[in-house]
Amino acid sequence: MKELPWLPVRYRIHFKILLLTFKALNGMAPAYISDLINVRKHTCYSLRYNSGTILLHPAGKMKKSFGDRSFSVAAPTLWNTLPVSLRNTDSILTFKSSLKTYLFKLAFSF
Repeated sequence: MKELPWLPVRYRIHFKILLLTFKALNGMAPAYISDLINVRKHTCYSLRYNSGTILLHPAGKMKKSFGDRSFSVAAPTLWNTLPVSLRNTDSILTFKSSLKTYLFKLAFSF
């Protein structure tokens, strides 16, 4: 599978979630998807986070097994783990290409 440009299923799911998140942040997704994402406001005290867009997790307790699978929880979790250079990309084509390369390295780095 490493010789083919295919991602394992788990990373393919991450790719789809992150692509939908990118579209929601840039106004290319439907409103009901964009409403599920909350962007963290930049303040002078959060210097560590000023270099890229950080998403907030929804407030409230959810069941660990099912709550983590929802888009409103999975999207911020995956998005915040991306490198800053990937989060700051403006073009969807560049983002898709860079994201696939990043996930491919994660999947096959032993």
